[in-house]
Parts: sequence; C-alpha cells; structure tokens
Amino acid sequence: MDAFAQTGFYGATMKDVARRAGISYTGLMHHFPSKEDLLIAVLEFRGEQSTRLMEAAGARDPVGQPLKALEGLLAVSADNSLSPGLLELHCVISGEATSPEHPAHAYYTERYRKLRQFFTAAFTALGERGELRSPVPAETLATMTLALLNGLQAQWLYDRDTVDIQGGLRAFLASVVPALAE
Repeated sequence: MDAFAQTGFYGATMKDVARRAGISYTGLMHHFPSKEDLLIAVLEFRGEQSTRLMEAAGARDPVGQPLKALEGLLAVSADNSLSPGLLELHCVISGEATSPEHPAHAYYTERYRKLRQFFTAAFTALGERGELRSPVPAETLATMTLALLNGLQAQWLYDRDTVDIQGGLRAFLASVVPALAE
C-alpha cells in the first residue's frame, strides 16, 4: 500500500514492495504473479475495510434505513483520516486510473457506479419520506457527495491541521438531510 501510495502504480516496483513487506521477491510473485494482481488485491482490501465500517454503522439497506447509509459514509470518512497511507493510495491510484488503459480503471469504474447507486437509493428514500431538503435529483446528490468526499480527502492530505473530512461531509449532508444535523 505504501509503495503504491508514494509512487503510484507506474512508479512502484515489485522488488520494492517485497522489500517493504519483508519477503523475498519470489515469495511476493508466488502470491501475486503480477503488479496488476497486487494492485487489485490492495484495492479490494481497502474496499472490504470500508464495507465493514459501513455495515458496522448499520448501512446495509439504503432504502429501508437511508440515514444509516449516510451515517456509514461518515464513519468511513472518519476512519479514512486514521489511515493516511490508504487515503494517499486511493488519491494517487484513483487519479491514475482515470485512464482506460490503467489496470485499476475497471475497478474504480465499477466501485463508483455501485457507490452512486447505493447513495442514490438512500437519497431517493429520504425524498420519498419527506426527509430530504434539496431540489437536486438523488442521482446528482449521490455524485456530489462522493465528489465532496474525494475532494475533502485530497485537501486533507495537503493540510491535515485545518481540513476536517468528516466535519465538511457532515455539514453538507446536514444541509440536505436535516435529521443529520441533530
């Protein structure tokens, strides 16, 4: 994770990763035959951590419990600031992966699609219950929420003393979902 976070996918070498992990290059290649395989495993590990945090916050059902879905996102944002290496990895690799030729392009395309669907369902359910204070369509709110989170995370990496990831995200969400201000 550190190697990818510091130098990106293209700058990291398998020999450097093996050295950092304290295993032989051959041992690393036994588990991950290519750098692409290793990258996808690292990204999936990060995604699984976020999923566990969301589920721990009760964010399994964005339609039945839409507030829990948003609270789960706040829990993930708080945890992200405790893992700067993983956050750096996400920022570096997600930026690189915008190129269709990047090995993580399909991973991020699918990840963002699923996240937008999840939060669109939450915002739609809140709107149907009269708990949403925004004329913005649910799909757009979902996209804006993820864009805000990504932007806050990147800014935090530059200025950890003044940028508050969770506070900024909570303020935005509370502006459209009054129940989150309580």
